[in-house]
Amino acid sequence: MTDDKFLLFKRHPCSKNLSDELITEIANHCEVIHCAPGEAPQQVNQAFHSVYLMVHGRMRQTLFDFQGRVLANRFQVAGEQFGALAAAIGEPAPMELVAEEPSTMLRIDYRTCLELNQKYADFQHNFANMLAKTVLKLAMKGREHQVPRNVVVLHQSRDTRIFTQRLLERLRELEEQPHVITDDEQWNTLEGIPDFQISTDADGITDVKAIQQKLIGWSDADRLLIDLNNNTLAVSMTSIFEFADKILWCVTVENWEQSVANFRKILETVPGWASKINIVWVLPGDCRIAPLAPELNEPARRNFKLSFETPPAKQSQGLNHGFERVVHQLRGVRIGLALGGGAARGMAHLGILKVLEENGIVIDMIAGTSVGAMTGVLYCSGMEPDDNVERFIEDLRPPWIFRILPNGGYWYLLWKYRRGHFDSMLRKYLKQSRLEQLTIPVQSVTVDLISGQPIIRSEGDAVHAITESINLPVLSRPINRNGQALVDGGIVNNVPADTLVKNGCNFVIAASVTANINQEFASNQATTPTHQMKRASAISTILRTYVVQNVNMNSVGVAPADFVIQPDISEFGITEFTRADEMAEIGKSTTRELIPKLKELLRSIDAPLFK
Repeated sequence: MTDDKFLLFKRHPCSKNLSDELITEIANHCEVIHCAPGEAPQQVNQAFHSVYLMVHGRMRQTLFDFQGRVLANRFQVAGEQFGALAAAIGEPAPMELVAEEPSTMLRIDYRTCLELNQKYADFQHNFANMLAKTVLKLAMKGREHQVPRNVVVLHQSRDTRIFTQRLLERLRELEEQPHVITDDEQWNTLEGIPDFQISTDADGITDVKAIQQKLIGWSDADRLLIDLNNNTLAVSMTSIFEFADKILWCVTVENWEQSVANFRKILETVPGWASKINIVWVLPGDCRIAPLAPELNEPARRNFKLSFETPPAKQSQGLNHGFERVVHQLRGVRIGLALGGGAARGMAHLGILKVLEENGIVIDMIAGTSVGAMTGVLYCSGMEPDDNVERFIEDLRPPWIFRILPNGGYWYLLWKYRRGHFDSMLRKYLKQSRLEQLTIPVQSVTVDLISGQPIIRSEGDAVHAITESINLPVLSRPINRNGQALVDGGIVNNVPADTLVKNGCNFVIAASVTANINQEFASNQATTPTHQMKRASAISTILRTYVVQNVNMNSVGVAPADFVIQPDISEFGITEFTRADEMAEIGKSTTRELIPKLKELLRSIDAPLFK
């Protein structure tokens, strides 16, 4: 939007608490660098002689080994730097820098930068702080998220304008001082939030210079929101999108198709902008399954589903919590919940989910294995946990013939698997919905016997994602689908906390129902004399082996988690789905005891957000 070095440097964290005179002096030593997508200001094995301060845009930094193979990729975004450490070494660096989108940087000679550090203590403090954050980001391996300072909110119609108002109010509650630029002719000024109303026409923003001047005056703002109708961006689109750290594209069920043309035009201009676009679905309160809309959802970095209406009975708070998930994103927080396998004992997950919801612990992403996938996917579809308990008791109650048979619960489970009843049972609730349509992002874990690798489902048929993950070997044949032979994910990853970390969650809660095991099998205990021990049936042996495997893998699965919930339900059999209410209650009581500790840990991440 500008080549003014003073304004550009003032937007960077290195200018914090510096006087305008000092900002002017340092900025005069800088050179403005604009990079188009694909442009590389630093080639492999070139020596660094400069420090680059990222003002806006995104650069991909690729590190190579001696044979030219890629070792790592990371991205440099607004407010960061690159080159300082490499320039200090003074040797050619095996790295390449390529612009992913239109990017603007300030380049300053390394030795000049050192002299300015020695001369001005405040600048030295800012620069050292920035270097420390660079090292921390590397050490955290992606668990330290960027906090977007400049956020563009686009609207297809007036129906979603309420989102910006609510967002500003929430940020103010979190002790931020947001500022807003808006083209909303019906804008309601909020107390304590500076605003600047602009005019637009069919060609875009009519006075870009006025915005630039306002940006100079607001350079110290905690957060800047630019609130626009997306139909006014034809000419000014490039400058607005280049300036943004995050773009929240708001649509509804009624108008999303009208956004597709503009969306495609933007991505044709700069494909890399997809990485900072989030689709925000503002839905009616009774909506459980959002439109599939691949034209918007697939290219975008992420999508959120939310509602400001009261949900109907027997529907979870997931849709209402969608707004807070957006706030989490803007605060650099992503909370994941890993739900472990354990057959019927996974009914305790429903109690855990209920108490987390009651206490306002908003989950951003869920990953589940086996019964964890089943309870997780159903919850993410909008089903209320207590209602889920009733449905499981009703749907998995064995007919009388199985209730009178020895080990009848085992035989009933075998019968359900062999007759393929789980698909039809789940279809009653999930219909033909896909994972990417559900209210909360969710992943299921299964295993492919052909490749021998775990398969993580984050899209596709929701029922298939469950039936693949719960498909116990021996009890059921592998599910053959798309060149894969799929069985229960618990044989390799029973509590998928690591999956959530890999997907950007920087605080992970693990819910395990296999931490404890009942010290009895086929009525045999450790003290039973050899001559009195009873022989176990083949089917009970198979299922006991499954339990033992889960218990022994439990510590591996929960290792990446930051917080673990482990209700002791070892007294329950793994086929006792009809006791789902009892296990859910134990899940509730265990979680309630842990809530104070959980909230304390969350406050250490972001005190205002979790107070």
